[in-house]
Amino acid sequence: MELLTETNKLWIIFSIFVFARLIDYSQRALKGKLPPGPRGLPIVGNLFQVSTEAWKEFAQWKKEYGPIVYINLAGKDMVILNSHKAAVDLLDRRATIYSDRPRNIVASEILTRGHLFVFKHYDDSWRAMRRAAHEGLHKGIAKDYFPIQQSEAIYLADAMLQDASSWDNHLQRATASAIMSLTYDTPMIKDEKEPSVAYINGFISRLTRAAFPGAHYVEIFTWMKYLPSFMAPWKKYAEDWYKKDEVVFRGLYNDVRKRVTTGDERPSFCATIIKDKLNEFNDVEAAYLAGTIYAAGAETSSAVLAWFMHAMLLNPEVQRKAHEELDTVVGRSRMPMFSDYDQLPYIRGIVKESLRLRPIAPVGVPHRSIEDDWYEGYYIPKGSTVIANIFSLHRDPEIYGPDATEFKPERHIVNGEIAPAVVNGKDVSNFVFGFGPRICVGRHVANYGLFINIACILWACHILPVKDANGKPVLPVDDDEVNHGIVVRPIPFDCVTVPRFPEVPAILAATKETHGIDSEL
Repeated sequence: MELLTETNKLWIIFSIFVFARLIDYSQRALKGKLPPGPRGLPIVGNLFQVSTEAWKEFAQWKKEYGPIVYINLAGKDMVILNSHKAAVDLLDRRATIYSDRPRNIVASEILTRGHLFVFKHYDDSWRAMRRAAHEGLHKGIAKDYFPIQQSEAIYLADAMLQDASSWDNHLQRATASAIMSLTYDTPMIKDEKEPSVAYINGFISRLTRAAFPGAHYVEIFTWMKYLPSFMAPWKKYAEDWYKKDEVVFRGLYNDVRKRVTTGDERPSFCATIIKDKLNEFNDVEAAYLAGTIYAAGAETSSAVLAWFMHAMLLNPEVQRKAHEELDTVVGRSRMPMFSDYDQLPYIRGIVKESLRLRPIAPVGVPHRSIEDDWYEGYYIPKGSTVIANIFSLHRDPEIYGPDATEFKPERHIVNGEIAPAVVNGKDVSNFVFGFGPRICVGRHVANYGLFINIACILWACHILPVKDANGKPVLPVDDDEVNHGIVVRPIPFDCVTVPRFPEVPAILAATKETHGIDSEL
């Protein structure tokens, strides 16, 4: 018998693959109809129809196919949820089915070796980490971090006035310093060029880029994981960075553990998990649990504040109303404090609107179904990647009205108070934080931090556009954005910040002194 030629072997493999797919399709047909979606190509399906701005394509598909869209990425099922109802019904109300995560080879298995609990599967290990994270960040304990967030907001407002051209660097420094302090009880970082800020921001950038759907073909063609590193530069890159990152996170964790063992009682997330969960995790797991909190909080918060700055330039009327509320409630003899929280609904509305209109995670973090399911007459296969298109949810005119694409904090205020929910008992600010058991455990800390930063910036500053050579205001483009992986920021733009009234610099200086903040930037 003649040996099979290489060509014949390939044809046999291809035929087996096609035959297996046909059997799979026929079995699925017996279970029900898949949700509608765009027609794909043979073998690869819709793989090349998903770009780095997938949320915009997903929103367009909603218009063509309805709120539930199915696509196939080279044999991988994906279901996109483009409505509040579908997202809440599946990801919240059927959370036992939809709380798993898809396999993420680069970001989870190689770059973080399965230690980053945001990517972990919905299992006992994840539950233990989630409980520990909740104990360190729940709504009650979040108030323990008010002094850190207050000091950072004061320092940030001062920095914005002294050097408006570096406003985005100031935001990144402030959020990185705050989350570093509340996680590890480190001193305030006063220079955005501080190596620790640059390193952690680099980690976040690597992580978010690696985790973005479609970033690496190995997530579709999983056999590529077994390629030797010299043939797969992405693999060597992730392996090398894991070794460096582990040393950094373990060092930060061990510094706190040494302080705790000597009786240091200062609050920090890391101290909480060391005291309460010392025997539940090994050192690497505990170190990465703390690292997860840092990674989840720094880049996301600074991105929301960048969109806030963007909105203030494009919506001067909103800025004027915020100034009026601050003058009425806080006055001009002191800076805003957390004690003003309940009396500043418009500022809190600005926080919610900054989260709503330009969600920094427009497709969130994907979920995965662990069993076959049927919804609204459609079959959702077991193992499907399920994405809530936050971008589409937050701009739904059926929920927010015909002005859904406009920045209007008033939409979150009813009878002078913040409205508790938008639909199905779900607060709009929670959509960007996730669904079900996977909802961001640090959302309360994040919301409080956004509130005090925005309140202090607006109390101290007029945020104004720069002017061109002809004296005409230069405004940021309304729809310009840059995708950093999971997190989306506005395209860099310039602005001018000036004191709102003559006493601002003196009050800032006095407030910094009262809070023990070094007066030198």
